[in-house]
Amino acid sequence: MAAAAERIAVTLNGVRPLREEEFRMFQALVYAESGIHLSAAKKALLVGRLARRLRTLGLDTFAEYHERVMRDAEEKVRMLDAICTNETHFFREPRQFEFLASHVYPAWAAAAAAGARSRTIRVWSAACSSVEEPYTLAMSLLSRFAPQEGWSVEVVGTDLSTKILARAEAAVWPIDKASEIPESLRRRFMLRGVGSQEGLMKAGPELRSVVSLRRANLNEDRGLPQGPFDLVFCRNVLIYFDAQSKAGVIRRLQARMAPDGLLFLGHAETLHGLTDRMLSVGPTVYAFRG
Repeated sequence: MAAAAERIAVTLNGVRPLREEEFRMFQALVYAESGIHLSAAKKALLVGRLARRLRTLGLDTFAEYHERVMRDAEEKVRMLDAICTNETHFFREPRQFEFLASHVYPAWAAAAAAGARSRTIRVWSAACSSVEEPYTLAMSLLSRFAPQEGWSVEVVGTDLSTKILARAEAAVWPIDKASEIPESLRRRFMLRGVGSQEGLMKAGPELRSVVSLRRANLNEDRGLPQGPFDLVFCRNVLIYFDAQSKAGVIRRLQARMAPDGLLFLGHAETLHGLTDRMLSVGPTVYAFRG
């Protein structure tokens, strides 16, 4: 059956079916470039995400596209853009934001009042996708640590996908997303579109002034933002990596954290078996030991 399927002349509007050896080639390439492991179950995803690029370039086979990617750095970035999954929303995993509000923020405020810490807060949202996460963090922080009281807040968002970052740069979302944001924060920080912008909402200038975005690959040190960061959010990212890549990502995140910084993972993720330097202090929240 498999051999017969591969003999089908042309499918997918002119693109030949993905052969097993071609899938292995992309498996190795994506892993080498991003640390993301494409299991056999991801074959259909790979075809669905890349077939459009093949048709755009007038290529018939995935082997031809692999050859193109290997000699064209810009096309390699487009390939990674296509494969990345970008799904998120505002105030995702609310228990973590409750932990910040009830435990972390009061401790920071008390320490600053006692002169035991500065009033500068730096946060890194790694793999920020369509940037709901960094803007959620900015709202959460600015609502508690006001600039007029001497606080300085910086939120850095990074993602592997240049395509999603380019769209997210404007900080505009469908108005349906407003329901994910507490009303008091929405009224303070978000602008509702009118006229030609009806049906949209945009981050207000107070939010945009503290959030910066850039492309970065968690699988390599080059291009990652410089720490130290008080908070590092890397949620629902490790699930795409194998054990070796996970350990490498965690080392890079740790190297950019402040000694008393906190690491936030997704609810289905854990550091078990990846590092002995950190311990759990909250709902999928980790701090350095000692």
